[in-house]
Amino acid sequence: MSFFDLKSHLDSIYASYPEAKRRPIIGITANFNDGEATMAKVYYQQVVDAGGTPVLMPPVADKDVIINTLDIIDGLLLTGGADFNPLWNGEEPSPALHRINSTRDLPELLTIRLAYNRQIPILGICRGIQALAVALDGHVMQDIETEESTPETPVEVPDKKKSKRNEQEPVPVAKPKRIKHAQDGDRNLLTHSVKVEKDSALYRIYKSEKLYVNSFHHQAVDNVGKRFRVTATAPDGVIEAMESNEFKPIMGVQWHPECMEQEGLPLFAWLVAQASNFRLAKSMHDRILTLDTHCDTPMFFHEDIKFDQRDPRILVDLHKMTEGRQNAVIMAAYLPQPKMGEAFSSKVAFDVSTPMEYADFIFDKIEAIVRSNRKYISLARTPADLYEDKRKGRKSIMFGIENAIALNHDVANVKHFAQRGVVYITLCHNGDNDVCDSAKGCNTNDGVSKFGEKVIREMNRNGIMVDLSHANERSFFDALEISKMPIVCSHSSCRALCDVPRNLTDEQLRALAQKGGVAHITLYPGFLRTDGEATIRDAIEHLNHAVKIMGIDHVGLGTDFDGDGGVRGLASSSEMLNFTLALLKNKYSERDIQKIWGGNWLRVMAQVQSVLN
Repeated sequence: MSFFDLKSHLDSIYASYPEAKRRPIIGITANFNDGEATMAKVYYQQVVDAGGTPVLMPPVADKDVIINTLDIIDGLLLTGGADFNPLWNGEEPSPALHRINSTRDLPELLTIRLAYNRQIPILGICRGIQALAVALDGHVMQDIETEESTPETPVEVPDKKKSKRNEQEPVPVAKPKRIKHAQDGDRNLLTHSVKVEKDSALYRIYKSEKLYVNSFHHQAVDNVGKRFRVTATAPDGVIEAMESNEFKPIMGVQWHPECMEQEGLPLFAWLVAQASNFRLAKSMHDRILTLDTHCDTPMFFHEDIKFDQRDPRILVDLHKMTEGRQNAVIMAAYLPQPKMGEAFSSKVAFDVSTPMEYADFIFDKIEAIVRSNRKYISLARTPADLYEDKRKGRKSIMFGIENAIALNHDVANVKHFAQRGVVYITLCHNGDNDVCDSAKGCNTNDGVSKFGEKVIREMNRNGIMVDLSHANERSFFDALEISKMPIVCSHSSCRALCDVPRNLTDEQLRALAQKGGVAHITLYPGFLRTDGEATIRDAIEHLNHAVKIMGIDHVGLGTDFDGDGGVRGLASSSEMLNFTLALLKNKYSERDIQKIWGGNWLRVMAQVQSVLN
């Protein structure tokens, strides 16, 4: 059999191989010794036994190679090995520092940061947990015996004269006597215990607060940073395990489960299970259209943001959309509502005279961004445009207007914005305007004004969706009665779960569904809960409640990113895949997820735009 015959034979086998039998691919970082990339058999054998497909990742610092590798794998295993160069932590080497492996350092740190941004499940072992800390803003002691670790629990500083010091900054406390973190016997020998936190993934895996492990190391993580939390400690307080506190499937352990045979296998099974979920979510994003119906990124245009880069000043850019496998976003031209006697020009960063000029200026800026990146992103006006962009591998931006003062009190300007490609107008913002009353207003118009009635009817005639996020209840029900088309709430949550005027009551949700409209849950923390920190779990609770009241055909997601929207676990476009993972965890089917991710919204959009055909 020739090479080409063999390749054809292999291709036919792969093509006929059932998707259900394709194991998740686990990338394993290789060690580097004497010019060779190597890997101990115990690592890849545990991955195989756990149901994964292991692939070796050599220490290559080329970012394109790393990114292409990450596009293929479903999980990442960081293996043990030599010390990290302390210069990565901005420190000079301690006399107690052992051998470092500079060939591995940079490739692994780059790999971790890029994998973290892509939500790829990660398990770090020994050096691997230390790599996670170094890469993601934690800290590693060069030597346990010669350094005092930084306590993870903040201690209040009672002396007010020391107020310049952050009261949450850790301060030194007494440490228990050190235990031995090395061993002379075989690597599978269990040599000391660790205490496991009950609310951790590690506890859920082993169902025990005490584990016996085979740690052998002299470096250790002493500060996990803001992205992680400690989940296991040795009797002397040394951190032995940590996991993501941002709802990411990332865990690090200081011991060596690869050498523990059946006792270590559950950790590899955890990684493979997380990788399976990640693979499923990735494949789902390949098939369905993912649309965020409201972001305020144009608010940052005055800062000369770099949309084609991973710009830390904004939550939505081309790189983050790619990392989160997000297809499309509706960018709003947000217009702040002036108070009585206040000039609109005093409320915005750009030199414009009228609200209409400002909205057009924002759309000009977006068009310029798209022209500069036309290979990767496109302007879309219809559902068909969105699907065509997805087919061609491009991202899509749609135009929205947040606050109908953009019309300059002239109903004819509805047609102007329709011709610019605006797909919805949010009738008001935080204050009453000439169209309707706001949830934060003082009932100036007693609902929708006479002018507002004309605006809504003209929007119906021009194929622009009526958005009632921010409107008060009277305006909501007035608009629902006036509009001949279904209306939308592009970024609103449920008042039954978070009692603020900005959210929708169950009565509003039912009425909206009865008229064929949609309500998209927003990620503004104050609209998800009135106390404590809002997280992705709260967003899912609001979605579940909306589904219960309205049905699956009337819900979606409008993040409000860059308008103070974003919560732990779903903090930027790069984390959009986490939303899909959460939906899968809540037993939503692929068809349900397709509807939530934009299918419902596009049904309404198509109906509203049908007048243009």
